[in-house]
Amino acid sequence: MSTASPSSVPWKAVALPVEHGGWGLLIEPIVLGLVLAPSAAGVGIGGAAIAAFLARHPLRLVLMDRRKGARYPRTTLAERFVLLYAAVALALVALAVPLARAPFWPALALGVPAALLALAGDLRGGNRDALPEAAGGVALGASVSAIALAGGAAAGPAFGAWALLALRGVTAILYVRARLRLDRALPAGISLTLASHVGAIAAAALLAAAGWGPWLAVLALALLLLRAAHGLSSRRPQLRPQALGFREMGWGLATLLLIAVGYRLGP
Repeated sequence: MSTASPSSVPWKAVALPVEHGGWGLLIEPIVLGLVLAPSAAGVGIGGAAIAAFLARHPLRLVLMDRRKGARYPRTTLAERFVLLYAAVALALVALAVPLARAPFWPALALGVPAALLALAGDLRGGNRDALPEAAGGVALGASVSAIALAGGAAAGPAFGAWALLALRGVTAILYVRARLRLDRALPAGISLTLASHVGAIAAAALLAAAGWGPWLAVLALALLLLRAAHGLSSRRPQLRPQALGFREMGWGLATLLLIAVGYRLGP
């Protein structure tokens, strides 16, 4: 227990996430969803996704403190931010419902298991593990389908876009983890990482053949495979983790651009 006031805690340390890499996984599906089917409802869903993303960090702090059986000044402040973000998210979703051209709740419902898996990792203090991290990225990707459905897009492309972003996000997480471990002279799982990229390319080709995704997505994921092959080779440049993160944001934007252009051009 602590007698210090919550006002003594820097609010940014509680309100804002410490991991900057998650912003790309958040923004990419929102942008792609609005490209597929722009609408006022989609803007509201995108705002709700941002609020839900921001809620994860203070919620993690609350869960960690309760797991320890302790209550700090930050605990009270974190609880307040969780309630604030949750209220904003629910309000924006409620506003989007009457504006939506079609029901978008199936996409949100399908994202719940991945979100719970990520939260379970937070509760165990293992959010840095590969599985909870990947699950968090997949859960964030649900917004692309929800936004697209709300804007009147067909279900196939709407859910195909989520699958493509999930493939990009999971392979990116595996690559960055492998790269960091390789730079620290630790077992990196290079073969698994490269195999995941090959599998992602094959999955993207199946989606394109079914009309659920653009063929440009196959090209985008093939470029990511080349990036991974070089980045995990002996010829890789030495990069600080922050520089690697910024590079991955650039790759994410390039991938998003190719996928978005592919959807706009049509099958």
